[in-house]
Amino acid sequence: MATNQPQHTNLRYEVELRGLRSGLIEMGGLVEGQIAEAIQSLIDRDSARARATITRDHEVNRMDVENDERAIRLLALHQPAAGDLRFITTALKITTDLERIGDNAVNVCERVLELNEEPQLKPYIDLPRMAAIAQTMVRDSVDAFMRNDPELAQRVIDRDDEVDSLNYQIYRELLSYMAEDPGTIPRATRILFVSKYLERVADHATNIAEMVVYMVNGRSIKHLGHVS
Repeated sequence: MATNQPQHTNLRYEVELRGLRSGLIEMGGLVEGQIAEAIQSLIDRDSARARATITRDHEVNRMDVENDERAIRLLALHQPAAGDLRFITTALKITTDLERIGDNAVNVCERVLELNEEPQLKPYIDLPRMAAIAQTMVRDSVDAFMRNDPELAQRVIDRDDEVDSLNYQIYRELLSYMAEDPGTIPRATRILFVSKYLERVADHATNIAEMVVYMVNGRSIKHLGHVS
């Protein structure tokens, strides 16, 4: 009996750890999909798709709670050491960033519903580019976490500058619209919000990537930007 108990405990620990890994992968995939659906609803002026995306946010919130509970249970019941401890404590932080990415997708959809009530102000060119980069950053940051890959994490961090540049470009363009015709201000402002939400998505992906670098290398690079 005494020899079987440690094996049983170890098996349960491995199952729960795998559950946390798969839960984070699933949550990352869901929020990435939420961004795609949100921006597609903007491009297509599809209010039904925007509403469906908003409704689906409850799944993100459910995964956030479930992954937190898995991580806390692992910490409380199994007292993991070394690499597993770093993985689990980092996972607790990452779920927060993923949940906020989902919130920003909802925010985009809410602005879409408002924009669809009026004629389209301009073709959407840079916003889909921002969204595509942000989606890739989210996917790669989660992959970097799962693979303990600081090089991939650094590439995510480096891409944040692209999103910032597009955000500024959109700001300058919309500012000219508003200056030339004050009647465009409400629509332009909502588009600016969409751009800002996408920038925040990229910021959260960058946060995850920075945590990966810290988890693997044991050194924070927040605000530094490069791994040395």
